[in-house]
Amino acid sequence: MNILVTRPSPAGEQLVSRLRALGQVAWSFPLIEFSPGRQLSALADHLHALNEGDLVFALSQHAVEFAHAQLQQEKHHWPTAPRYFAIGRTTALALHAVSGIDVQYPLDREISEILLQLPELQTVAGKRALILRGNGGRELLGETLSARGADVTFCECYQRCAKYYDGAQEAMRWHTRGVDTIVITSGEMLQQFWSLIPQWYRENWLLRCRLLVVSERLANLARELGWQDIRIADNADNDALLRALQ
Repeated sequence: MNILVTRPSPAGEQLVSRLRALGQVAWSFPLIEFSPGRQLSALADHLHALNEGDLVFALSQHAVEFAHAQLQQEKHHWPTAPRYFAIGRTTALALHAVSGIDVQYPLDREISEILLQLPELQTVAGKRALILRGNGGRELLGETLSARGADVTFCECYQRCAKYYDGAQEAMRWHTRGVDTIVITSGEMLQQFWSLIPQWYRENWLLRCRLLVVSERLANLARELGWQDIRIADNADNDALLRALQ
């Protein structure tokens, strides 16, 4: 098994070094990188407008990292009045580490559908909800909270930007190295990788690789693009990806 990991830095490199330590052949090929979000300057005001029992949601570790750096720079702290939620365990640990505040998260999969099933989120009418996220992303969480009567505000804490690559050159490189397994953790990256690779390599190499994804939604998208050998990891963190790759 020759594995190509398309996760952004540093998670991608960390997974590759763990795979190599287990004797696997693996390379890192990050498809996107991150820069500060356009709404970071408003973050402190949003946070301090929240009252007891209002809600803060962190949708990724990157949202936590960029938000915390901004607060530190402005000498602000994470307020203790609102209740904090995270999309999954890794993000919850990151938020707890910087804020010292208890963060609730779903124990199952790291997706909005499961987060929205938490008992604490069933009656949110009249509460404010602040969602810390990247540019774009799914609207399900915000739409559902609004439908349940919450006053929802988004704060774009970071931007995802596609890294530029020469598709033909990269296709030749990974095909020659015998890559037969590809790890992809978002729909955006799946679409980007598929579009990057020229038609001939797509048919004769890319779509013949086994694909490891992190949700049923991603698996369906991969099927639509033409993949057949698809595995779904039981979560989106490196531990789960490692289990699925062994």
